[in-house]
Amino acid sequence: MPSGVENTFLAEVIGEFMTGMLGNGFIVLVNCIDWVKRPKFSSADCILTGLASSRISQLWKMLFDSFVLVLWAHLYAIDKLAKNFWTLSNHLATWFATCLSVFCLFKVASSSHPCFTWLRWQIHRVVLVLLMGSLFLLFLNFELVDAFNGVWTNVYKIYERNSTWPSDVSKTLYLDMLIFTFICLIPFLLSLTSLLCLFLSLMRHTRNLQLSPSSKDFSIEAHKRAMKMVMSFLLLFMVHVSSILLTGWVFLKLQKHQANLVVMLTLTLFPSGHSFILILANSKLRQNALGLLWYLNCHLKKVKPLAS
Repeated sequence: MPSGVENTFLAEVIGEFMTGMLGNGFIVLVNCIDWVKRPKFSSADCILTGLASSRISQLWKMLFDSFVLVLWAHLYAIDKLAKNFWTLSNHLATWFATCLSVFCLFKVASSSHPCFTWLRWQIHRVVLVLLMGSLFLLFLNFELVDAFNGVWTNVYKIYERNSTWPSDVSKTLYLDMLIFTFICLIPFLLSLTSLLCLFLSLMRHTRNLQLSPSSKDFSIEAHKRAMKMVMSFLLLFMVHVSSILLTGWVFLKLQKHQANLVVMLTLTLFPSGHSFILILANSKLRQNALGLLWYLNCHLKKVKPLAS
């Protein structure tokens, strides 16, 4: 039977799961309804829908992992199919978010450089090339999962005998975590570069606005919204990757699977929290969210007099 700490852990995971499903499900629902009304889908809507869909898969996998971690801990690290599903959903969510950062850069930032202008006109192809190029890293990630799975199986055999594993196992695990860090570093650097370029574009636009006070400052607000969105992705992505690495490190050092319970909670911050930031940053999603809240508020006001 689960202990009190484990029951508390499961309750918090379920709460974060429901929050994440609410935010990401809202994004998918709004974009799908809009697609039915207008068959032409914009690139931003495609990226947001793909991002929200992959995060819904992430959340279901995290919920499954949490119950397995508490109820059947011996199966947690050796289920190859579940790990491949996690790898796919995590990879897609990361790269859709990275493409969204790059898309914001070319749509919001301004530059007279011919290369930047050409990339802006070819933004649809740029996003497609990024997604197709990430497939190489996905295959590398799958190979890493296979190596991980073999090592973790041996680790659990040793763990069940209550003995310490040899140094070569530890070295293999550290190498796998190093490769995983390298895979995550590429989308992180792309998003960080987009953030820095947005900042430079904002500074240049602010300087031009000071020279010409009569010009409108709508672009400044667009820059700030895009920077907040990219910055939030970077911060939550760092927490997400750190949690994954910390999970392996904690089990490697402490050799206690229960120590991963606290680390597991932070994994859901990325797919759950970032969805609401995206809703606030996108004008269409924000307007639909405010309309839904207004409708629910009016409905509750009608229900209260009837109940009294």
